[in-house]
Amino acid sequence: MTDEYKTIRSESSGTYSELRSKFLAFAFPVSTVDEAMSLVEQFQKKYYDARHVCWAYMLGAERETFRANDNGEPSGTAGRPILGQINSNELTDIIIIVVRYFGGVKLGTSGLITAYRTAAAEAISAAEVVTKTVDEEHTFTFEYPLMSAVMKVVRDMDARIVSQTYDNDCVMTLSIRRSRMPELVKRVGQAVSPF
Repeated sequence: MTDEYKTIRSESSGTYSELRSKFLAFAFPVSTVDEAMSLVEQFQKKYYDARHVCWAYMLGAERETFRANDNGEPSGTAGRPILGQINSNELTDIIIIVVRYFGGVKLGTSGLITAYRTAAAEAISAAEVVTKTVDEEHTFTFEYPLMSAVMKVVRDMDARIVSQTYDNDCVMTLSIRRSRMPELVKRVGQAVSPF
């Protein structure tokens, strides 16, 4: 199981024209289905005068949550080619919406597939692709005199402090990439109970 994934940093767009049909593609970073569907709804309202608003999304580091929609185009000619571009670029936590303004000339099945695929590719190529890590959190409890030993481990391993409280005992929640969590747990454990 990997602990890193690729997504886009921020919104991007691209366009493609074929036989007077115009394809406007928009890519957004998203992290939930609700977020993705809210964008689809906004675009359907904003581009109410367009013939089709087609889309595809991929979510999660494991890339197991995805959906594609042809929005009235012949089955498999819009959503799947958009999703294909997301897949071939190994992206996740992304939605790509392609708005089509019909130009009066039918493009045929292969023409539509090419148009939607190319428009999606344009939006991706305009985006800044970033690699993110899958992080986990763990809460540690220890006595205050051991604070400097714990902080040394935090610094050495470049862990992120999510929260901390000091009382008779210290409670600290740390975050680090998934593959490094077992080592962090072991090293903090050694720091707080050295004997």
